[in-house]
Amino acid sequence: MTGVEDIRQVSDRYVLGDGARPRYSQLLHGNFIGLGPRRDEFVGQLIEDAARVTDEELGLMLDEGNWRPMLTAAWLVGVSRREVFRKRIGELLLESDRVYAGQGYCYALARLGATADAAILATYLDRYLRQLKSRYDQEWALLALRRVDAGLGTRYADQFTWPGGLWHPWAAANHAEGEQSRELITLAWSLIDEAEQRLPGPDNSGG
Repeated sequence: MTGVEDIRQVSDRYVLGDGARPRYSQLLHGNFIGLGPRRDEFVGQLIEDAARVTDEELGLMLDEGNWRPMLTAAWLVGVSRREVFRKRIGELLLESDRVYAGQGYCYALARLGATADAAILATYLDRYLRQLKSRYDQEWALLALRRVDAGLGTRYADQFTWPGGLWHPWAAANHAEGEQSRELITLAWSLIDEAEQRLPGPDNSGG
């Protein structure tokens, strides 16, 4: 089996999924929150596949060079908390050369939730908030850093949001979306946490 065949099979299973719309399109912007009665099914299948996917398959998707498998792989890394991918996810986020994929990287780092993840997110924000003409994943990164702060009891995000911090001129220059958009992102993340807490067994604590 060639590498091309490998990635096609992996994409068919994890990136496209079994729904009427491809999985990646539902993960994009957290669109799955609008699925209505099918939302729980989507989240449940995502959790199942996150447990099922192998490190090799995740590596194939992250190295594929297309934002769709890269975005999907990052969400699967986050759901399953695969710490082995922290370094690679951090590298990809800081490179920021694939549109949309950074949303998944931010989610993955938020879920891993360690000091090392805060450092990656802070490095990203320090670099890209200075680029006032570039709108990448700064909003997602700030929300991810705030989630890490909440878990650790730290205040890493404050350096960007205090009066005079880098967030304010970037947000003004880019007409950054308001509280409603931020609430939608955090809702998408919390739906996975809540679904995990309903699962039987010892590994249902969420985070």
